[in-house]
Amino acid sequence: MANSKQRAQTGNKDLPLGKNEDVEFSRELADREDLEALQRAEEADRRAEQ
Repeated sequence: MANSKQRAQTGNKDLPLGKNEDVEFSRELADREDLEALQRAEEADRRAEQ
């Protein structure tokens, strides 16, 4: 994945940064699909770190 300097140079500075991206998430407002997506993302992060 391109680093932030490369994104800025190519005009893609608004692209997601991956798991370290700052997003607002509320478990109280999450539905079943949101929770399943969260679980899949956490599992993918664990696989990527191996």
